[in-house]
Amino acid sequence: MGGRRLRVRLSNAFGDEELRVARAVIARPVGDRSGASAVEPRSPLPLTFGGRPDVRVPVGALVVSDPVDVVTSARSALTLTTHLLGEASRWGLTSHPGSRTTSHVLAGDRAGDEDLPGAAPVEHWYCLAGMEVVPERPTRVVVVLGDSLSDGRGSTTDGDDRWPDLLVARLQAAGRTDVAVVNAAGGGGRVLADGLGPSALARLDRDVLAVSGAAWLLVLAGVNDLGTAAPTAGAQREVAEDLVRGYEQLVVRARARGLRTLGATLLPFGGHVDYDDPEGQREGSRGVVNEWVRTSGCFDAVVDLDRAARDPARPGRLRPALDGGDHLHLGPAGYAALAAAVPLDLFEPPEPA
Repeated sequence: MGGRRLRVRLSNAFGDEELRVARAVIARPVGDRSGASAVEPRSPLPLTFGGRPDVRVPVGALVVSDPVDVVTSARSALTLTTHLLGEASRWGLTSHPGSRTTSHVLAGDRAGDEDLPGAAPVEHWYCLAGMEVVPERPTRVVVVLGDSLSDGRGSTTDGDDRWPDLLVARLQAAGRTDVAVVNAAGGGGRVLADGLGPSALARLDRDVLAVSGAAWLLVLAGVNDLGTAAPTAGAQREVAEDLVRGYEQLVVRARARGLRTLGATLLPFGGHVDYDDPEGQREGSRGVVNEWVRTSGCFDAVVDLDRAARDPARPGRLRPALDGGDHLHLGPAGYAALAAAVPLDLFEPPEPA
């Protein structure tokens, strides 16, 4: 969202020792483009933490910068540059390996530089847990809790065309400038157990309920739970039953904090080398889970992304035009189709004061 003040959240949630930040600077990237290594001249703006330029972040903790006055427009890009002290190779820095956005790593204190020639590009975000803008009008937030399908595997690196990005664009085009979207997805994530990161149940408080202005929780997760369970009738029956209980727990906890809950149906994965089993046990479980999402009434509303993405001739597979190539993840056209399938009237305007 656009605004005139913002603050930055830096995280040491997964670090194995204290994170020492000597300086942190925000700036406008050249061309307003995500992943750019250069920033606009005279745009770097130093951040402070309790009035100081440096901050120490304990293991497992998060810090929030002091607010700074800076004018931003909706859907614009910003660059954060940090100078970290210590031997980074020893740390286990908190990072988002599926950022689909390029960061640039270079030795030395270069936080105020307008370009970083010779820097090593890497498709990770490091330490950055979020940027919060004071919006120009009352705004509420949709938080998407999901896996690589929302994290954007198969989308365009530095292209900002994950489906939550494109949902923001739809909302803005429709004049719904009172609704923001936070993408809290993590590739490889599961609902019931840790995968490449913590389970959805484990990270709900930090990644959803603690988001400023959160009003809706949209859940698109569970494919990895089905895909990593054994392809036997008993194992799949058990994981499907546990998955719907997991959804119920997400809903109960979100509603206790006043959030409306939106359940998305699971997308097909027929043809995927790891998840598609010959006897169709996992596909059967996907059907059971989707039927429960559609009919149980557990969620306040249902977003039927399965219907938007499946091949009408072979409902257990993605539409060929939307398939990213591995029969599980989508390409840019597929993510556009998911964004287009989310009814905007789910995000009702707030009641007049």
